[in-house]
Parts: sequence; C-alpha cells; structure tokens
Amino acid sequence: MRIRPRRSLLAATVAAATAALTLLATTPAQAALPTPVSASTARAYLASLTVATEHSRTGYSRDLFPHWITISGSCDTRETILKRDGSGVTTDSSCAATSGSWYSPYDGATWSAASDVDIDHLTPLAEAWDSGAYNWTTTKRQSLANDLTRPQLLAVTDNVNQSKGDQDPGTWWPSRTAYRCTYARAWVQVKHHYAMTVDTAEKNALSSVLNGC
Repeated sequence: MRIRPRRSLLAATVAAATAALTLLATTPAQAALPTPVSASTARAYLASLTVATEHSRTGYSRDLFPHWITISGSCDTRETILKRDGSGVTTDSSCAATSGSWYSPYDGATWSAASDVDIDHLTPLAEAWDSGAYNWTTTKRQSLANDLTRPQLLAVTDNVNQSKGDQDPGTWWPSRTAYRCTYARAWVQVKHHYAMTVDTAEKNALSSVLNGC
C-alpha cells in the first residue's frame, strides 16, 4: 500500500481550509425569512382565497397598525428583524444595530449600514387594509404589522422597499427572478392566515409565478 507523504497531506489540508474560507468570504448573508409554505400548498391556499375588488383606501393610516412594538427588553420589531436577517450584527445598549451585514434578496445587494436597510411588510399594511383589514380589530392589525412567525417581515434595500410601496403582485415583483417563487409563496401564506382577499390581477400574477415553482 502506498503511503501518502506527510507534506502532501498538509498541503491538501491547507488547500481545503483555504477553499472553505474563500467560500465563506464570498457568500453573502442570507435573510432569515421564516420558510414559506410549499408551492403546492400556496396554490391550494390561493385557490381558497376570496376574490374581491379592493376596498376604498379612505380612512387608512399606518397608525391604525401599531408597528415596531417591543419584542424583548429594549428591542422592537425592526431591531429584532435586523438582528435576525443580518450577519455579524452588533448592537448598542438600546438594541440599535451599530454594525453588521445585510443581504437583500429582492435585488441581491449587500449593505453594511443598518440605515441602508428597511424592514419590508411583505404584504403592505395599506394593501392589507384594502384586502379586509379595514374591518379588523387593532389587535389583529398589530399582529400582522409585527408578525415574526409567518414570512411577513424581511430586511431589504431601503429604496427597493420604497419603490415597492403599497403594491401587490399585480404590479410589483422583486427584480431578482430567483426570489419570486419564495415571494409568491410567502405572500399567499400571509393572506391565507389572515383571511385577506385578493383582486383578480393579483391572483392571476400569483398563479402565473406559482405554476412555475
């Protein structure tokens, strides 16, 4: 049996370690959105949602959806998501992120300043209002606005979140096509859980993406 020289073993070990470190250095932090339901479940959920014309925006205010409530200690919902979705996040005594790295799955950008990151309500609060939340209790609206259990909150590039605004999938999708299946599954899961309605254009767009997942 041929015995491998010790020097060759050492060289191979060093090469493997170097490759692993290189992979870690070049792989962006991945956002930690709770895993949405499967595409097949999302299709079933979508089929069960009531299709209706969106309600009037009259009377809507973000203040009707209490958000960024205290989650633990001095940490509110935004700060909790920043820590959840970031890599190497450090915070000060008030729980504000002072350093870290955030990968935005909507556009593939990575940011090193928390000020460049927004926490997106995947189903926007105004869209929720249009889809039934106008008739909810304040408690239920607060649950949606701070939901850490379902795939409703995600750290993303701030100007991408702002360009999305209150749009639903009938008019807006993440620019990274690789993320659209995840986005559709998450959107439908949230709407199903909260028994929200969908409009026709929204349902058609979601069906088109989910059918290809």
